[in-house]
This record gives sequence, structure tokens and C-alpha cells, in this order.
Amino acid sequence: MNMQSILNQNFKNKRVLVRCDFNVPLKRGKVLDDFKIRRTLPTIDFLRKQEAKIILLSHLGQPKPGIVRHSNKDSLKPIVQYLSRCLGVKVYFYKNYKGQRITRRTKKLKAGQIILLENLRFFPGETKNDLNFARDLAKLGDVYVSEALSVCHRSHASIVLLPTLLPSYLGLDFEKEYNFLQKLSQSPQSPFVCIIGGAKFESKLKAVKYFLEKADHVLLGGKSANVLLITKGYSFAESVAAWQRRDLASLKSISMANAKLHLPLDLVVSPKADKSLYQRTTGPAAVRRDEIILDIGKETAQVFAEIIGTAKTIFWAGVMGFVEDEKCTIGTKAILRAIALNKEALKVAGGGETIAFIRKYNLESRFDFLLTGGGASLDFLSGKELPGLKALQRPGL
Repeated sequence: MNMQSILNQNFKNKRVLVRCDFNVPLKRGKVLDDFKIRRTLPTIDFLRKQEAKIILLSHLGQPKPGIVRHSNKDSLKPIVQYLSRCLGVKVYFYKNYKGQRITRRTKKLKAGQIILLENLRFFPGETKNDLNFARDLAKLGDVYVSEALSVCHRSHASIVLLPTLLPSYLGLDFEKEYNFLQKLSQSPQSPFVCIIGGAKFESKLKAVKYFLEKADHVLLGGKSANVLLITKGYSFAESVAAWQRRDLASLKSISMANAKLHLPLDLVVSPKADKSLYQRTTGPAAVRRDEIILDIGKETAQVFAEIIGTAKTIFWAGVMGFVEDEKCTIGTKAILRAIALNKEALKVAGGGETIAFIRKYNLESRFDFLLTGGGASLDFLSGKELPGLKALQRPGL
């Protein structure tokens, strides 16, 4: 792809719009996990050293567009204080993106100063991919830099329209993440083991067909495995809604006899009504309709760990069970332990729950790269065109 890095460019005294992904968990105005914020800091530091004027753009959560409440739990205001502490400089906060006041303010910024604008998703034009909204944002900058590969699968104004209105570049972390994804998609060393789990199963199961062609082993756990087993008639644990059945019609082409596909041999379950009553381990076909699947069983965890131990390339997206409950982390811990013990493989992981689990046990250093996005990474690896990447294929300064 013909995309340009910020390296070897001159941004002195230029107003640089940096599209970030500060979609981080907050509680009572406190940042609970700063993973995505810290990943943008090298680019912000680089631009400050270049004496650029920096305007940060981001989204947070999925607020109802058109209702701008700055005390809202989705306001980016708490991020300002956190960024200021991390960078050691004052970060200014502006609630609006439009009007002479904010335009004048960006032009009067001194070299190295930073502004963070309010949550873009508060404004209807962002998610509607409105050209006028993008043009108003473009008036605030001279250059566009993306540090939001994690949302490049979204057709939102700041992702797909704004970079076409200004000279556009890849941020330092964006470029690094893109290069790792390219390596995984084009030249993974064999054996290539792909581990898929988590609760957001729609996009993941659509990617399974692709991984079965690319990888040597595809290990399925979490909701992805449960839905596939139910759809194929191997489990009757719960029903799949009609809209989900239509959406997952592509699963019919997945053969359960495919030697590359590895599904749970045993599962940890409990009553849906009250998980505290009991937990038992059983085979997929023996899960009752009044039970909920909590985790993969020990036998499955052992088989998965042995396969992971043989890998030369590992891609992990999604936990194996309800990791919010410590009792349901055994399967995911087994996966994490097996990956950490494999010292020969290229190891890449992505997705919010997966990254949080890795960081919880301070094992980031055992991975070659942690991806900031789950959905965008899966779409990229599945060969889908990401609209945000396409928009960045522009000539530079």
C-alpha cells in the first residue's frame, strides 16, 4: 500500500490532527487501563520534538449522537488529565470542533502545544460519515496522522473522509502494527496456530474460514466455539437467534471434519439461573439447555497447550471463558501459559479482553506485539479491505 510514515517529514509549526483511539475503560473519571493511550505517546512525543501544533481526535464508547453532555461517562475530559501526567505538559480540552473560536485557537497554538477535542461520536456527522463534518475538522489542521488502525474497519468521517482532505501519514505505532499484520497475513512461519475465542463471535466466526486456509491449526474457544457447535448440531446448550443464524450462514461451509479445526472436547458449565449452585465439566453434547458454558475444560486446555507448544507463529484473539470470574479463568490461563512458554514462535495477540488478560498477569513481554484492535485486525487478516486504510493511500507533503 502506498502509505507514508511520519518519519523523515517536517511538521514544524504545522497543525497536526492526530486520530487516536482513546476508547479506554473509565470509572468515576479514572482511567482503568491505559494500554491504548500509551501506544499513542511515541507519536505525540515525536511531533512535539518536531515543534508541531497537535490536535488530538478520538472516540469513546458508543454515545447517542447529537446529545453532547460533557459530564457524560463517554466524555474524553478525564483523558486530558491523564495525558498531561504522561506527557509532562498541559493538554488543553475543547468541547466543540466547529466555529471561529476553536479555529483561531488551533492557529494560535505554540509549537509543541496539545489540544484534545471532545468525543467525536457525540456529533452525528462522525458515525454518519458526513463530508461537511469532515471538512469542519479539516479546517483545524494542516496535516492528518492516524494512530487508530483499531477502528480502520469503521466508515466514520474522521477515519475515511478526513485523511482524504489533508496530507495524511501513519503514526509510529500504526505503522508498526500494520507491519505485524502484514507479516501474519503474507508470510507466517509454519506451524501457524490461530486461537479464537471471546464473546464477540460474529466477525470472528466469519474469519475462521480464512484462517483454516492460512493456518496449520485453528483453536476455537469461548462464544465462537459454542455458537459453531450449536449451529452444527453438536451441542444444545442454547438457541441461536434467527438474525444470528442468517448472519452466520457462511458457517455451513466449515467442515467439522477439517483436521485443522480444534473445538472443545470438554466444557465447564453451571445453571443459567444461578452460577453459584454448582459447576461441572462435561462434553459439548451433554450440556443442558438450562446451563451456561463458562470455560473450556482441562482436557481441552491440555490439548490446546500441546498444539501451541509446536507453533512457530501464534495469533491469539479472544479469551476462553467468563474471565471476569476468577473461577472461569483456568482455560484462558492455560492458553496464556502455553504461549508464554513457547520461546521460538512469533507471538501476536489482539482484542480488548485478550490484551487486558495478558496485562493482568504482566506477560506483555512474552509477546512480540499486542494489537490495539480486535475487529479491524480480524478483518485485515481475513483479506477484507479496510476503508480507513484505503483512505490513507494519499501523497504526502
